[in-house]
Amino acid sequence: MQQRRIVFVIFDRFQSLDLTGPYEVFQHASRAGENEYACQLVAPFPGAVRTESGLSVHVEYGVADLDPTGIDTLVVAGGAGVDQARHDPALVGWIATAATDARRVTSVCSGLFLLGAAGLLSGRRVTTHWVRARQLSEEFPDVRVDSDPIFIRDGRIWSSAGVTAGMDLALALVEEDLGRDVALSVARYMVLFLRRPGTQSQFSVALWSAQPSSDPIRAAVSAIHADPGARHGITDLAAHAGLSPRHLQRRFAAELGTPPGAYVERVRMEAARRALIEGDDPVETVARRCGFGTAETLRRMFHRHLGVAPSDYRDRFRSTVRK
Repeated sequence: MQQRRIVFVIFDRFQSLDLTGPYEVFQHASRAGENEYACQLVAPFPGAVRTESGLSVHVEYGVADLDPTGIDTLVVAGGAGVDQARHDPALVGWIATAATDARRVTSVCSGLFLLGAAGLLSGRRVTTHWVRARQLSEEFPDVRVDSDPIFIRDGRIWSSAGVTAGMDLALALVEEDLGRDVALSVARYMVLFLRRPGTQSQFSVALWSAQPSSDPIRAAVSAIHADPGARHGITDLAAHAGLSPRHLQRRFAAELGTPPGAYVERVRMEAARRALIEGDDPVETVARRCGFGTAETLRRMFHRHLGVAPSDYRDRFRSTVRK
């Protein structure tokens, strides 16, 4: 069987986990299967390449030395150094040439900026680390940037969010190539979930929302988190806050950056996701307990937010922890 050639592109001050995470996934997949992957590193020049944290990685090939043809999967790392690397014409030109022939072109985190510089993103839907999403949208207005999912596939272009999301992406690629059993074996060995679906959000409530700055809104937020399945209409929340409904609506949006109804929905989604992966209750029970009322309503919400059914989410997300 001919090996699939996986080439990782790195540069000075790249993020080490953008390389080592996916690299280990492919290497473990080769050991679990029949040595299907051959991994190579390329940088602007051969020799020692510094990571963002100061570690050094030895690279055998510079872009002048490595044939850009015959690559199965191109993986472009991100990191603080990407802002300088994307102005390196030799590196960007090599990526553009390699991408022409490669079966798949992928990026981890801000590595997407190198794909953009190489002219590979026009009209595509992509994701990157949420910190970089606005910058990407501003610099590449013809690209559809979605900062919520952990990875996105658009044709042969795959993009992923920050650091550990690169491992989720690599597991998805292994599963596509070698099947679920091999990917599951890799995930078990590396103590990973097989696999967080690409539509899994980068954010938990604690990350995506601001924190309330006043006691009334803090009381409303505390009531939502204490029992996501309870009644949390605007009148109910106003009673917790000791405000009129109109005042509560205005203050809540001003302090948290989102309306009360949207906040409640997202907290309930998180509660439902946790219930599905941590327990064995039927979907109908989870739906009632988390405030969705019926299993059908929960299914609609999962398809809208995550693109999968609750049962599929449960199967994918807890595969390695419910053994």
